[in-house]
Amino acid sequence: MKYSVIVFDLGNVLIPFDYSRPIQYFNNLKPGLGDRFAELYKKNYHVHREFERGSITRTQYLATMIEWLENMITEEEFSKIFSDIFSLNEDVIALLPKLKEKYTLCLLSNTNEIHKEYGYQHHQFLNHFDKLFLSHEVGAIKPDEEIYRAVENFTKCPSGEHLFIDDIQEYVDGAKACGWDGIRFTGYEKLLKDLKEKNIVIDDHRG
Repeated sequence: MKYSVIVFDLGNVLIPFDYSRPIQYFNNLKPGLGDRFAELYKKNYHVHREFERGSITRTQYLATMIEWLENMITEEEFSKIFSDIFSLNEDVIALLPKLKEKYTLCLLSNTNEIHKEYGYQHHQFLNHFDKLFLSHEVGAIKPDEEIYRAVENFTKCPSGEHLFIDDIQEYVDGAKACGWDGIRFTGYEKLLKDLKEKNIVIDDHRG
């Protein structure tokens, strides 16, 4: 298989995330508040998905979040705290400039404008990508066919020349249903091994 395009997911591949920090912060505002918020968020996960899809506005989303937090927090404070969840997977990030030498690189993420603005848009590694496909900007979420086709519309390459790396099997399967190849990301070492099996060999920068 000859690949022209490598497409990365963002969360838990390039930037691991952990929601325990905001939950703890909310619990500190008022005992049990964070736990109740987490429960509401889980039960009403469609709100999160609609925000990722761009089908509800930031104003609508924030109004719901503030209500769930019993009006104990401002929208600005919420946006900052709720986006303070990301760290960097430096090993995977280090692969980007090497892959960029031979392949078109795209980023494909289910995300939202608050996380983009407050959480990750300042990171320099994003500059390695030829284009970012963010669900709230595309108006579709993985595993919708539309979001994968948006990438193809940009690359102008055949479906079979796209390789997708994501930590969620359902989204890898969505890519495969569009004729792409895919790798489920479970860790750096396994990713190197999976890439090697597909004849994409990269020097391990850690020596």
